[in-house]
Amino acid sequence: MIRIVTLALLFVSTTAFQILSVRSDGNPKETLTKESAAALITAMSTHALTMPARPLAFVNGLFPDELVFEDSVQSLYHAINLQEYNLSYKVFKYAMTGYFNLRQQGKLSDKKMISIIDFSKKSSLKRFYTIDLEQLAVKFFTYVSHGKNTGEDEAKSFSNVLHSNQSSLGFYVTGETYVGSKGYSLKLDGMEKGYNDNIRERAVVIHNADYVSEAFIKKYGRLGRSQGCPALPVELGKKIIDVVKNKTAIFAYSEDGQYLQASSILDSSNLFQTLTASAKN
Repeated sequence: MIRIVTLALLFVSTTAFQILSVRSDGNPKETLTKESAAALITAMSTHALTMPARPLAFVNGLFPDELVFEDSVQSLYHAINLQEYNLSYKVFKYAMTGYFNLRQQGKLSDKKMISIIDFSKKSSLKRFYTIDLEQLAVKFFTYVSHGKNTGEDEAKSFSNVLHSNQSSLGFYVTGETYVGSKGYSLKLDGMEKGYNDNIRERAVVIHNADYVSEAFIKKYGRLGRSQGCPALPVELGKKIIDVVKNKTAIFAYSEDGQYLQASSILDSSNLFQTLTASAKN
């Protein structure tokens, strides 16, 4: 028998609740609306989720609040239709875990937005995503470069070291814009000690570059490479920068077991502590 998990979503603008039923296989029974998505993001950012009507005990190895999180993220994944953009659920779940942790820490603006760089994909494939979590839409899906010492077409080596000319993994928070040697650019702040917290010192920024193009891929079989900056296509760079600037999250992912284990921002237990304590009281 298929287990039905019922999730109560707290509306921000009203006192009413909307119920969203999600099957345990991850397929939503109902379509997540823009209004309930906005409520979900707000609720999960403030520990305002209503607990499911079941005792605080392990269910299939998970606490009830972990089930809420899993089902909620699956609902978002399917509602945004991210499988059509070749973004795996695993990467999206990592991104959302970090997003909620950063929001709870007060690191992000009120924009309900996450950008993802999937360095597990080759540079010749589109691997930069900006996702509007309120409108349930992928705003940008395009190419992005990696550092010249990170690899050829595949991103294999990452660094936090000055002059390494390598990309950095983990969560960044966007900063201010400026016009420099690379044109219109966006400063970044690394949130992960030992992995990307030297980004400012390294001058790793978002900018556009003519070597990030399909024409370059056609000629060389890969994108051109930067000194560690996530460079974007010329025709999209300014548009993307203006959307994501001023304290939105960017998650640079790779299948790096050491990073995935070490990152405190990817520790989902931080999201559940308040809910668990509240349920026990």
